[in-house]
Amino acid sequence: MKFRTMLLASVAVACAAMPFSALADTSGKKIALSNNYAGNSWRQAMLTSWQKVTGDAVKAGIVAAADPFTTAENQATEQAAQIQNMILQGYDAIVIDAASPTALNGAVKEACDAGITVVSFDGIVTEPCAWRIAVDFKGMGASQVEYLAKKLPKGGNLLEIRGLAGVSVDDEISAGIHDAVKKYPQFKIVGSVHGDWAQDVAQKAVAGILPSLPEIAAVVTQGGDGYGAAQAFEAAKRPIPTIVMGNRQDELVWWKKQKDANNYETMSVSIAPGVSTLAFWVAQQILDGKPVKKDLVVPFLQINQDNLEANLANTPAGGVANVEYTQADAQKIIAESK
Repeated sequence: MKFRTMLLASVAVACAAMPFSALADTSGKKIALSNNYAGNSWRQAMLTSWQKVTGDAVKAGIVAAADPFTTAENQATEQAAQIQNMILQGYDAIVIDAASPTALNGAVKEACDAGITVVSFDGIVTEPCAWRIAVDFKGMGASQVEYLAKKLPKGGNLLEIRGLAGVSVDDEISAGIHDAVKKYPQFKIVGSVHGDWAQDVAQKAVAGILPSLPEIAAVVTQGGDGYGAAQAFEAAKRPIPTIVMGNRQDELVWWKKQKDANNYETMSVSIAPGVSTLAFWVAQQILDGKPVKKDLVVPFLQINQDNLEANLANTPAGGVANVEYTQADAQKIIAESK
């Protein structure tokens, strides 16, 4: 499948206003977003992208409503209850960033049985009646080790910073990292902590494990944790290893400063929070009667040494590097996936 290149340097193009296809078939439809967690900058950017893009769609008369809902705790039982409430409220489609790939399947099946379109993204569900928009998370993890194998051919000790425990995204990225290490035995994972995709949590977790670790050649991550890791190494007065970065602005700023001062080299892999907007448009297209494959895959985002500054320029202070989707983007992805 060929997809629109999602390099962050093209954010301005991807976010540019594009004409809507005014479709009377969905003008009265209501779509809800079920989100299980909003405790980091990625999730906040995801919600901001949703509200921006869906708000324009509502104003244009494409859909009647596109309401976002976030649970108070990252609990699958709470999110299942949230979905059941959406069924009772009469939504025509539910877009889900799921707390678990399986624990929500009962609620998702209830929604499908009620005639509701369900589209999952980021944290996807396995219930067959739902659509899934997935990033190649295992590939995202493996790409870090493959990069390090070229940069550090002699290998070395790795520290792994994982995401939010119990979430499928965390499991898949970690699995990709561990599978790749098997292919490159010159690397050894000597420590693993959960950073919850948040800089402050990652910094505290890394600071707690560092005294027990040998020299670290590189840190493999999941995004939102690179700057926190760097702060922990600096506070411990230990040499700064190669830290794979995510797409948070503070990570990119730190990387640029190190690059300018010490020619520090690394790379960034991440998930665009704007994938929520693709899920919205996919739901809208399904409601409009368009044939859509149950599983769509989009690339993860990458930043390298050469395009760092261009990408940083497109990332707001305190924000997250992002790509948002238009209706035309969704139509193109759907067409190319057939």
